[in-house]
Amino acid sequence: MGCAIIGCGKALPALEIANNDFIQLVDTNDEWITKRTGIKTRRIAATETNVDLAETAARQALGWSEGGYSEKTFAPEDIDLIIYSSVTPDTIVPSSASLLRRRLGLINATAFDINAACTGFVYGMSVMESMLAASAPGAPRAKSRNTYHRALVVGSERLTRITNWEDRATCVLLGDGAGAAVVEWREDRPGILATYLVNDDDFDNALSCPMSFDSKPPFDEDGVSKEVIAALDPSLSLIDDEIGIKEDIEQGRSRQLLYMHGQKVFKFASKAMGRAIDAVCERSGVSVSEIKCIVPHQANERIIKFAAKRCGLPLDCFQVSIANRGNSSSACVPMALADAYESGRIQPGDKVILVAFGGGFTSGAVLFEA
Repeated sequence: MGCAIIGCGKALPALEIANNDFIQLVDTNDEWITKRTGIKTRRIAATETNVDLAETAARQALGWSEGGYSEKTFAPEDIDLIIYSSVTPDTIVPSSASLLRRRLGLINATAFDINAACTGFVYGMSVMESMLAASAPGAPRAKSRNTYHRALVVGSERLTRITNWEDRATCVLLGDGAGAAVVEWREDRPGILATYLVNDDDFDNALSCPMSFDSKPPFDEDGVSKEVIAALDPSLSLIDDEIGIKEDIEQGRSRQLLYMHGQKVFKFASKAMGRAIDAVCERSGVSVSEIKCIVPHQANERIIKFAAKRCGLPLDCFQVSIANRGNSSSACVPMALADAYESGRIQPGDKVILVAFGGGFTSGAVLFEA
């Protein structure tokens, strides 16, 4: 018995940007990008919102639309949990999970967001597994709390909204997209066999996006602040009529962008991926040689190759989908998982690992039997 993946789907924006398109922005070319990253093209959400992408991926996973992989078609009332990972939500409030719940009509679902950077989907799967296991027949106090039997786990990103287009080392890496998985507690299938989550302190802020809520309120210890009131200028704010968010653009604070120190991140990732794979194998009692497919975070093809060498596995054991997508943060793993299912690479009974790393630093893995 355990949490079995019953469906998965993915969504890519319509706009595709090739490496040579960056020549107009920064000093680079196709050969330089391909050699260092394995990326040829990526998708950019010029018109799609974060939740638009998530909805498309979720509908595939639920068996409501073509594409993706789904063992059956679910009714809206079947889903009782939504966990939504993103570092680039459309809104702070309401949560992306709440917006997706409304769009899909999942009337019975408890819905919330998480943020673990690029590891977010893996964290979401681990949290989901804990919640479904706590609701299983015979679980302690199962009758005294909310119970969950089927979950929708999503990773959706518009990283190009926080991209520094003048930083050639970073802007060529990033893309947009979404992936989703439907997971069900099953008495007849082992499902998830082990999970592993860990944080390592990023003291150097090697991977960060310093977006902050630093606008001063119009009050101080004496009450209403005359200085703040005097400084208020309607011309310094924009109103987005669609979502009703007031964006403070004073002094350029509205676009605080993603920063990444490539060498430091590469060093961490190379260690973290192998460590996470070893951990879930040890916890599950499964040998690495028994793993049929590893679905890694798609940050850089060189990192994936290093992880394969570190684990003593051929690169063919890894699902590599980076060439035409780039790094889409927490959407990478679920999109690559959908690729693996759609292509028939993952078959019933196969043992599969999802593994990722991200800002924080975060890293983790999930080992399951398909």
